[in-house]
Amino acid sequence: MHPPALDTAPAPRTLADVTTMRVGGEAEHWAVATTREAIEAAYADAVDDDETPLLVLGGGSNTVAGSERFEGTVLQVATRGIRTLAAAEPPRRPAGEEPPVDDTVVLRVEAGEPWETLVAQTVADGLAGLEALSGIPGSTGAAPIQNIGAYGQEIASTLVGIELLERETLQVRRVPASELRLGYRDSAIKQGLLSGIVLSVDLRLHRAPDGRSQPVAYQQLATALGVDLGTRVPLEDVRATVLELRRSKGMVLSDDPDSVSAGSFFTNPIVSARFANTLPADAPRWSVAPRLAATVLPLDADTPAFDALPSLERPVPQVKLSAAWLIEHAGIARGFALPGSRAAVSSKHTLALTNRGGATGEQVAELARFVQARVENQFGVHLVPEPVLVHLPL
Repeated sequence: MHPPALDTAPAPRTLADVTTMRVGGEAEHWAVATTREAIEAAYADAVDDDETPLLVLGGGSNTVAGSERFEGTVLQVATRGIRTLAAAEPPRRPAGEEPPVDDTVVLRVEAGEPWETLVAQTVADGLAGLEALSGIPGSTGAAPIQNIGAYGQEIASTLVGIELLERETLQVRRVPASELRLGYRDSAIKQGLLSGIVLSVDLRLHRAPDGRSQPVAYQQLATALGVDLGTRVPLEDVRATVLELRRSKGMVLSDDPDSVSAGSFFTNPIVSARFANTLPADAPRWSVAPRLAATVLPLDADTPAFDALPSLERPVPQVKLSAAWLIEHAGIARGFALPGSRAAVSSKHTLALTNRGGATGEQVAELARFVQARVENQFGVHLVPEPVLVHLPL
């Protein structure tokens, strides 16, 4: 191991000290890097030995660890910084022609910057694009890995690209958003198609002269705001309303016992439309399937039958289900806990598992397996955990 860098902070004692679920044991090596140079040095040292496990942490909001000692290196990214990038040189235009109004602003955010700090600043600065993502814990560097989203917004809609310290070359490469294969809570990094550590994130936001948000795109948020879908409202109103909605579900870090969690523990399942039709009629579902593109045909042409399309060219109808609905209707109520366990389902939202004080990661995993089994037995749907699990097989 390299000697401690001057730009590292004191290491915590256990993973429980740096995760929002407050579970996890000690680690063999710690590195809390507050500069890029410290990240690069610690990362190079850690990957030098392929047999030594490496755990990269940001805000610790998406990690649930077991009590077993982590025999490897925990690298905690703690860099800070938000800056506006210089605008690109505009193309030459004919004399006398007015250039179009460009309201875009590109921010470069260091990976360790808390996400909530970033959103609060953009709203205060009158920049639209992140307002519905208020209250999400964790660091900015983790946001594109998970393609975080809430209340009708995803980071995919604003992401320009990232700076990635590649594992194989230990070189910094700028990766455009188009290469990240962003999907529902998914990315090329999460899939293992890209390997490395995120150093910074570039986001393209819009300066709203009237201080209004992007069109509201989520019904629950629109209802809480008292507006129709597609309405633009003051940025501050969206942020305040989202924070209140999240707080009512125990999804804002605070002294609320329900906030001692990793947020939503399971992703919403995506299944075929045919399978979804076997579920009860009141099971919430949203279409996520691609639709056939419009095709212009001559007036005397025969319309091709859908069945005539090669099977590989046919869109597969898919729908997203509500994991919370499946859990509740599998007989697991809010506040449910296994006998003798300090892990429990949130008393406000069945999609969150919480530490009621003194729980272990093993108890959280035991509860998660029980929830999975109940849902699978009742509906035939396997729930996939959203957090990174360390020494906790499900």
